[in-house]
Amino acid sequence: MNSLSNLPAVLVLEDGRIFRGRSYGAVGTTLGEAVFTTGMTGYQETLTDPSYAHQIIVQTFPHIGNTGVNSEDPESTRMWAAGYVVRDAARRPSNWRSERTLDEELVEYGIVGIQGVDTRALTRHLRDAGAMKSGIFSGDDAAKSDAELVELVKAQPSMAGRNISAEVSVDTAYIVEPADHGYTGEPKRTVAAIDLGMKSMTPHRLAERGLRVHVLPYNATLEDIKATGAEGVFFSNGPGDPATATAQVELVRSVLDAGMPYFGICFGNQILGRALGFDTYKLRFGHRGINQPVMDKATGRVEITSQNHGFAVDAPIEGTVTAPVERFGKVEVSHYSLNDHVVEGLSCLDIPAFSVQYHPEAASGPHDAAYLFDRFMTALDSAAEKDSK
Repeated sequence: MNSLSNLPAVLVLEDGRIFRGRSYGAVGTTLGEAVFTTGMTGYQETLTDPSYAHQIIVQTFPHIGNTGVNSEDPESTRMWAAGYVVRDAARRPSNWRSERTLDEELVEYGIVGIQGVDTRALTRHLRDAGAMKSGIFSGDDAAKSDAELVELVKAQPSMAGRNISAEVSVDTAYIVEPADHGYTGEPKRTVAAIDLGMKSMTPHRLAERGLRVHVLPYNATLEDIKATGAEGVFFSNGPGDPATATAQVELVRSVLDAGMPYFGICFGNQILGRALGFDTYKLRFGHRGINQPVMDKATGRVEITSQNHGFAVDAPIEGTVTAPVERFGKVEVSHYSLNDHVVEGLSCLDIPAFSVQYHPEAASGPHDAAYLFDRFMTALDSAAEKDSK
């Protein structure tokens, strides 16, 4: 049975560009920043990634929804995307793991979408003009004049200068045990993971290596971290402008001053960069997808990575420099994008801290970067050995 609604819908960009189609998912109005993602699979993980909060996702892959949705693949407790744009929505799913249609899931979480859009033309436009304010209007809301809809889109706040971590972080702390993720034996180490929009696979990857993970909310303090008995600290991915994360930057500086090993991904990479004294900036259209090529400078190997970020660290790609906050010593860019030479990783040489801009938990995506969790384990072991002497 075809569950798709078939009402008029329109996607409106702040520069006046308009794309018309039919409704998909919930019917009504939604506003957000229009961004595109190049992943050919993993739409359920994409929609449930908290880093997409307040963003309208454009899928470059044309056929979406053909494998349905299930209860095992979500990366959080809900869909976070502000809206969803696809070209060819599947009329019915066909997969042995499917439990519901994607359309039904979009309706369940109130995600307003649009189907039948020329997503190739839309993506080319966003690559030229950059990610921008946008809105999807369907049903009766699509009947408003173009000029009125453009004004509604323009009136929304920009993603730059926006602090969103509080909206997507966990409300209360919880523990992820190694035994629940296939690890046998007593936990090797204890770490604190600061949830700034963390995907569920991330503590899973830590726990399966023998780490007991205390997941703490975005506003955790150094005292909260120490109270868990943590031997190291992890900062997660998340949405928003890192320039607004003043409290988290100061927390990372406290962690570094305490000599605790630090590992950050995505937003956690940007926060480490700012803690070291580097600036961050907004990318023209960002990196989103599961096929982003990255150079590992230490090995010369190319990693195919899963990414979702619209901001980046402003640091020199070549050579080793003293951190602008000099007490943290030498630092170097460890990874960079082969598409546009954006900083994709930082490595501190005098303190046990490193980070990457991409998602090594790879849900969904390739597993080229899984070694980074092992690298964090090595840093924890080295710190413990040093403390024992």
